[in-house]
Amino acid sequence: MHTALYIRVSTDAQYEEGYSVDAQKEKLKQYCKLKDISDYEFYIDGGWSGSNIERPEMKRMIDNIRKRQVSAVVVYKLDRLSRSQKDTVFLLEDVFIPNGCNFISLNENFDTTTPYGKAMIGILSVFAQLERENIRERTRMGMQERVKSGLWMGGGRVPFGYSYDPSKDILVPDKHAEDVKRIFELYLQGYSTTQLADMFEVSEDKQITDILGRITYLGKIKFRGEIFDARHEPIISQELWDKVQRERERRSTKKAVPNTYLLTGLVYCARCGAKMRYQKWGRDSVKIYCYSQQSSKKYLIKDSNCDNEKADASQVEQIVLDDLFNRTENIIPSGEITTVTAAAARILKQRYNEISEKIKRLYNLYASSGDELLLETIEENKAELGSVRRQIEDEEKNRSTAAEINERINTVRNLREQWNSLTMKERQHAINTCVNKIVIDGSLIDIYYKF
Repeated sequence: MHTALYIRVSTDAQYEEGYSVDAQKEKLKQYCKLKDISDYEFYIDGGWSGSNIERPEMKRMIDNIRKRQVSAVVVYKLDRLSRSQKDTVFLLEDVFIPNGCNFISLNENFDTTTPYGKAMIGILSVFAQLERENIRERTRMGMQERVKSGLWMGGGRVPFGYSYDPSKDILVPDKHAEDVKRIFELYLQGYSTTQLADMFEVSEDKQITDILGRITYLGKIKFRGEIFDARHEPIISQELWDKVQRERERRSTKKAVPNTYLLTGLVYCARCGAKMRYQKWGRDSVKIYCYSQQSSKKYLIKDSNCDNEKADASQVEQIVLDDLFNRTENIIPSGEITTVTAAAARILKQRYNEISEKIKRLYNLYASSGDELLLETIEENKAELGSVRRQIEDEEKNRSTAAEINERINTVRNLREQWNSLTMKERQHAINTCVNKIVIDGSLIDIYYKF
């Protein structure tokens, strides 16, 4: 049996005075010399946190203790063993004591050979846990200040499409930045997250979902529920982000349906209000009929007595296409709306910045003079600032809506000429861009457009 001299240095405390490996080694050797202990062995975990005991040398030491090869464990200070109260108690009660292993901490001058030492070790472990929580809180506060100033949180968990530049503490677009943009664009064209995961260098479709919802690509950082403007370069535009989020919401509220037919998910029954579905009929025919007439999916039934007739799918599709082509024949795109809203937004943002600077100057005057009348002026300006901010938000919504209208126009202009060259997904996307729903009542078809 030997005495285990355990040393731990965390990454943050690696070079702190009194905590380095050499400093701890020297103190533990002096203890052994004073106690005439010649048979000892060092267990050193360099660069490991004390928040848990998942450390290589700690595991090796525990294994040797359970093999009853260790008579005592000596540390320079209690928190070198662990900063977790739970882990300290576990080591003492479940590892050391049951296996006849004493524990000595030089700094606190306690050992488990006495009842007093055992009690004081438990008390000190509580304070070690408290200090750990304080360190965690200070780290979080420091992290939040970094994020507020637009800097990235650190090198870990860097989003797909970016690399971390430690010299500037910001994210930098890398070789996958264009992939991120393509993922957003293809998602709008109707591709599923599973299909996109197969097309790009990602691990699974969940990563695609994470990418589509990660606000980092807008040049922002989300930290503890708050969103801050960041210093890194955005990969996608606000307009593209907004359209993708609306599409994600649309897909989440609609049941996923097979994308093998042109009008899937758009057709409704006029008589009962239920959705209508495609179904193969015989060898070569496909019909569209009401879900209320299908007993296997009870949650889709609106009226079990619905008597709406089955419609020939090819005829319905041709009627919809003919009507759509006629409506979109002479559409001309225009950027006038978005130009106007963009100009309004710039004016409002300029006004917002002017008021913000004015409030800062008023606070400085109040700090130097203490004039209470300035507080009233400050509150008035803050109220005006809030009003301007709300106007900016409204203009941004208007701009997004206008951009969506123009995008819809660009999608469908000259649709008849383009149709034969489009893939099925592109055709479905064009239909969904224009049509809100199609309502069938026997041989009558009503088409509800989005424009």
